[in-house]
Amino acid sequence: MKKIIFLAVIATVLAAPVFAQSGSIFPKGEVSTVNNHTGTVWLTELNKADSLIDCNIATATFAPGAKLDWHIHPAGQILIITDGTGYYQEKGKAIQVVHKGDVIKCVPGVTHWHGAAPNSALTYIAVSTNGAKNKTQWLQRVTDAEYSKASN
Repeated sequence: MKKIIFLAVIATVLAAPVFAQSGSIFPKGEVSTVNNHTGTVWLTELNKADSLIDCNIATATFAPGAKLDWHIHPAGQILIITDGTGYYQEKGKAIQVVHKGDVIKCVPGVTHWHGAAPNSALTYIAVSTNGAKNKTQWLQRVTDAEYSKASN
C-alpha cells in the first residue's frame, strides 16, 4: 500500500508541470453579450478599480477571427498576450501581429482595435489605470477589408 501511495505522489509531482503548461491560470469567463465586437469573446474581471488600487484588470479570450470594434482608451491600456496569435492596429498604421509573450501599450486617446487571427484563438490580460476616467469609447466596426489586410 505504501508503495502505491508513493508512486501516486511521484506521478502527481512529475505530471504537475505538464498540466501547468496547458491552459490559463484564470477562468475563461462569460461570453460577452455587448455589441462592441464580432465573433465570440469571453471576459473575466480580475480586479475592479477602487480607491486603494485604481486599476481595472481583466482577461479576454477571443475565438479565431473574433475582434473588437475600433475604440479609444482615454487613459490607455496595456495588453499582455498570454496565448495564441492575434492582431493590433492603431488608426493610420499597419497591423501588428501579436503572439504569446508580447506586451502592447495602447496609447491614451489613440483609436485602435485588437482581436484574434483567423486561425488562432487569442488570450490576453488587459490592464487599465485611472478607472473613473478610462471608460472605453466604442467606435465603428472593423471591416472585413481592414481585417484582411493582416494576411496580405
